[in-house]
Amino acid sequence: MRRMLSMLSSFLRSPTSPTTSTRKLSTRTYEDAVTALNSLQSNAATLEAVRASGGRLSQFAHPEMIEYLERIGYRPEDLNKLNVVHITGTKGKGSTSAFCDSMLRKTVPSWKVGLYTSPHLVAVRERIRINGEPISEADFTQYFFEVWDRLQQNTTRALPQTSLMPAYFRFMTILAFHYFLSIKVDATILEVGVGGLYDSTNVVPKPVVTGVTSLGVDHTAVLGNTLKEIGHQKGGIYKPGVPALTVEQPEEGMASIRDQAKAQRASSFTVVETMPELQDIKLGLSGAHQFQNASLAVNLVHQYLLARQPDIPDFLPSLYPTPLPPSYVAGLEATRFPGRCQEIADPEHTAITWYLDGAHTVESLTSCTEWFFQPTVGLKQSDQNSKRQRVLIFNCTSGRNGEKFLNVVLEGMKRRVLGNHINDGAELVERGFFDHVIFCTNITYVDGRSKADLTNNTVDMDALSKLKVQNELAQAWTTLVPNYPKDHIHVLPSVQHAIEVIHGLESAGKVDVLVAGSLHLVGGVIEVSEIGSIAMAT
Repeated sequence: MRRMLSMLSSFLRSPTSPTTSTRKLSTRTYEDAVTALNSLQSNAATLEAVRASGGRLSQFAHPEMIEYLERIGYRPEDLNKLNVVHITGTKGKGSTSAFCDSMLRKTVPSWKVGLYTSPHLVAVRERIRINGEPISEADFTQYFFEVWDRLQQNTTRALPQTSLMPAYFRFMTILAFHYFLSIKVDATILEVGVGGLYDSTNVVPKPVVTGVTSLGVDHTAVLGNTLKEIGHQKGGIYKPGVPALTVEQPEEGMASIRDQAKAQRASSFTVVETMPELQDIKLGLSGAHQFQNASLAVNLVHQYLLARQPDIPDFLPSLYPTPLPPSYVAGLEATRFPGRCQEIADPEHTAITWYLDGAHTVESLTSCTEWFFQPTVGLKQSDQNSKRQRVLIFNCTSGRNGEKFLNVVLEGMKRRVLGNHINDGAELVERGFFDHVIFCTNITYVDGRSKADLTNNTVDMDALSKLKVQNELAQAWTTLVPNYPKDHIHVLPSVQHAIEVIHGLESAGKVDVLVAGSLHLVGGVIEVSEIGSIAMAT
């Protein structure tokens, strides 16, 4: 273990040598593009400076993004050609985006629909999709270096604080814009990265429709500590003359969102209620919370298609409210969004079932527990021939309250176990439900390497090498479950170490594994366990 930590520390501190434009495009590979992209990641010190500024540095985001776009030959007005559905929120913005994408593709099959989301799970290409499929490695490489080379060659900057190259997420957003404009998409679903008001995606002057999903407390250093402040940031995506939608929110957050709709002169402001008729549809995404996301998505698509009516073929079905068009129903049922409330039976290790949810806020973890702790999911009973073992693999990024998150998991478990009258439920609750808990880093492999697509330079390298967060999580678990056996709490330096522990348990019977707390962790588990062909299927 000591040798592994030393290797990990050394690896994390090794310099990156990004591929530059000195090599001819014909010789540059997808791996070159990913390596160059990773060189744009902000390190932990830079992120801490943003946090310390209280988010003030974010105010430079829009003028800098516009400058980057102009350096590669675009004006902000060009982005209106993308015909954007712009979506933000704390919980559910990715799922809502996926629902919208699927419904549009089913309703207007002739359209070329672009989808931009973040983060990715296994490959960075997942962030940019056309008609449900990630951009190919060849196209990613081509369009990546078109943007890279233009920025390297055009170094004129109007703003002195603007760096030569944009940071990782900004570059990916610029790349998505460039790719979608180049291939002339008919529609674009654009998911915000963080917040809304100062987000890199929020430079489209006139989207077709905008939506805010459920609010919660996250990214507080940049967005604020209260729902009032966070609502103000999220509502910042509303635009003059554009319909503004949201879902039911706590009044503190709703007031801010409503004020932003008024301040931004939105053409309308609609609070979407959860649609009862969706209960009769088997949504493609699991979890009770998805009915709210699907309801918002239906209304976003409805408003979008009304605005785009002149561009739509005559076969477009009658629109919501009643009844839901068959194409909407088909889209909702066909929606896929990996790593969110996802159950996968391991095809190679048949005793193992993976339950994947990258939930990383109090609200999303609450939804995760409501999904997982059901009799048909994580509360399945052992059969007569073998004991069913239950394992939690968990991680969270530095700056988030690990003990608070673990308490959400345990309280959700207690509520659902006792509420469903599970056999020996009180005993299960008392001993923490899980037979083993694993707290590991998001580093992919035992030798300290991460797959290039999964490299993350934004973590504190010193804390990572000392497993600081993982040890804090283990201590928090011991505090929350005092009688939990110490030898069943595993603090591990990589995802591969965690998978090896899981594989070591399967000889004793079925193993149900909940992976939560981080989408990066979920992606690492998919990669190392080699279940990507199933997990990432569209």
